[in-house]
Amino acid sequence: MSKRIAVIGAGPSGLAQLRAFQSAREKGAEIPEIVCFEKQDEWGGLWNYTWRTGLDRYGEPVHHSMYRYLWSNGPKEGLEFADYTFDEHFGKEIASYPPRAVLWDYIQGRVVKAGVRDWIRFDTPVRWIEYDEGTGKFTVTAHDHKTDKTYKEEFDNVIVASGHFSTPNVPFYEGFDIFNGRILHAHDFRDAREFVGKDILVVGASYSAEDIGSQCWKYGARSIVSCYRSAPMGFDWPQNWDERPELQRVDENTAYFADGSSKQIDAIILCTGYKHYFNFLPDDLRLATANRLATADLYKGVVWNKNPKLFYLGMQDQWFTFNMFDAQAWYVRDIVMGRIELPDAATMEADPVRREAEEDAVADDYGAIRYQGDYVEELISETDYPSFDVDAACEAFYQWKKHKKEGIMTFRNHGYVSPMTRKKAPAHHTAWKDCLDDSLEDYLRT
Repeated sequence: MSKRIAVIGAGPSGLAQLRAFQSAREKGAEIPEIVCFEKQDEWGGLWNYTWRTGLDRYGEPVHHSMYRYLWSNGPKEGLEFADYTFDEHFGKEIASYPPRAVLWDYIQGRVVKAGVRDWIRFDTPVRWIEYDEGTGKFTVTAHDHKTDKTYKEEFDNVIVASGHFSTPNVPFYEGFDIFNGRILHAHDFRDAREFVGKDILVVGASYSAEDIGSQCWKYGARSIVSCYRSAPMGFDWPQNWDERPELQRVDENTAYFADGSSKQIDAIILCTGYKHYFNFLPDDLRLATANRLATADLYKGVVWNKNPKLFYLGMQDQWFTFNMFDAQAWYVRDIVMGRIELPDAATMEADPVRREAEEDAVADDYGAIRYQGDYVEELISETDYPSFDVDAACEAFYQWKKHKKEGIMTFRNHGYVSPMTRKKAPAHHTAWKDCLDDSLEDYLRT
């Protein structure tokens, strides 16, 4: 096959795409030439931890939003690879909420086994991508930091797998310019120990607010206040954690809220979400969508309707993650390799509109989990990605939701059944709130 394919990013989505093509080759198929551009010096995307914030050693914006002591905030049973289980990687079942280092080791294990590292050009950010209607090809301009050279290459297809949790959405509130404490976005949060003995304001009411606030509580913050625009998170928080309605303003050391209350604080952590941001793409190729389960302008959630030679992976809001990226990657691979034929333009354009309407009709989080589970099943039914029990994965998510409601600081002490092996995860050796060592070695200790 004479095609050349550019994959942008070697995080979980990009690595899923590499594994998809390698799987086809392993089964005897002729595959295109694959070139993966990765701006970091290692694979893993957000799971590749660095102490750096702001800019990296080359002056590039730091990609990842990972912090020390992060543990998965969802059960591993909902994200397990169908073709590479935790049991296979670690030689045993492990507890259901692995720390970052454990998940990164698992992600690496599959691609090391697949032998796809040579397809990746590390320290090589993509600067610009153009499409030529005459030749039907994309020109990718990339910058090799190791040689400090910029170059251009042509490709038949481009697969954007650069993620959408790396460019922070940073609001401004009155008084931020005079506040005497620390103000940072979750993207730049690295170590909860920075806030030991301090009074923290967490702005936001979604997963980052929940987990970063919990980290600060676990490692010794004196008090935590979280604030919300539409609705509180509503968990049974510890005594030194309070929820307030929307932040109105701050002064040198005090935050003022919409209910008229105020609180003296030492630091503000903005858990205010991220932007879909692709500064290497022109307007006619650039995805613009809200962070939702049904992405705008993408047929089957992956094909760019305005140019079906361009694909996007992992751009949805996510309950499912790694195995959904796999389902998408296998589907994209089969389009590229001619195994799946795309329908006419009208059908493709109607697809995301229908999916958005169906998402809008979902009643609650349980319905949203099922909605995305159905999407994963839909994609894998059309490829040779190993079928797995999506219902069982959904059930793990349902139990997770229930356990969080029962105890936001204890839900990680539960274990769930793997959809792949049918084995139940053992309990971790130490309750999450008391386990201050997030290393791979300690986690695997029995």
